[in-house]
Amino acid sequence: MEFMHKSVLLDETIEGLNIRPDGIYVDGTLGGAGHSYHICERLGQDGKLIGIDQDGDAVSAAAARLEPFGDRAVIVRDNYSNIGKVLSELGIQSVDGILLDIGVSSYQLDASERGFTYKEDAPLDMRMDRRMGMTAEDIVNDYSEAELCRVIRDYGEDRFAGNIARHIVRARQDGRITTTGRLADIIRTAIPAKARAVGGHPAKRTFQAIRIELNRELEVLENTIDEMIELLNDGGRLCIITFHSLEDRIVKNKFRDNVNTCVCPPDFPVCVCNRKPKGEVITRKPIVPTDKELEENKRAKSAKLRIFERRIFL
Repeated sequence: MEFMHKSVLLDETIEGLNIRPDGIYVDGTLGGAGHSYHICERLGQDGKLIGIDQDGDAVSAAAARLEPFGDRAVIVRDNYSNIGKVLSELGIQSVDGILLDIGVSSYQLDASERGFTYKEDAPLDMRMDRRMGMTAEDIVNDYSEAELCRVIRDYGEDRFAGNIARHIVRARQDGRITTTGRLADIIRTAIPAKARAVGGHPAKRTFQAIRIELNRELEVLENTIDEMIELLNDGGRLCIITFHSLEDRIVKNKFRDNVNTCVCPPDFPVCVCNRKPKGEVITRKPIVPTDKELEENKRAKSAKLRIFERRIFL
């Protein structure tokens, strides 16, 4: 399958990056290079785009799409959690903008053999980086009932997490669960009929939870935002697109923490720690898709864009 992914909030993100022709920009979740292509279009000969993605299929597709821009585009197969190391190896100390489009791509969902979707029967994989040894199958079959419940409850926000975990543990006594179809059937039986009748596919939340756990998505996001802000030049911007509340909450809180950096006790009359803000949040409220975009791309429904601008206060 060709790596296709319709870029969400494209115009808003490109505007939010405030691109300079001679600037250096990083797309930490390169995918099929939808956003990156439009970034490169706005760069001059002295500009540079660093595209990072851990998915080998994405890297191949992006390389082909960005080929017309020559050495203005540099592509690295890695996780964006290693952004500092990637830039250091390229001899780059700081950049003018960073973009993250968090979550699974349309290609990954539609390529059934990748095991991300509950709509088709396929091997239980869900690895964004297929060089990883562990797969979703290992989580489903090797985690304890308590661990499964935690994952489904915390990352899937499913009120039936305990019952789903029990059904999975019971089912695997009859043999290892190896396919998305069998897992989806097990989840369906664990959810009451009335609940199955509303709110979309009954397996959606559990599949999301297992994918997040396997790929450490929230952990990587939370642990990398501070570093990305530090890597920005004065006036540089960090744009992050999220697709569910857990991701958005992390971004919102991290941005706030980098504005309100004072660590003095609340009862101190004046600040004595002398810690300065790292910048300002450009988006008081997250930017969401327009009605027109939602008509063209239903998968953009839950997307939210937040933007942070670096300010170096002397």
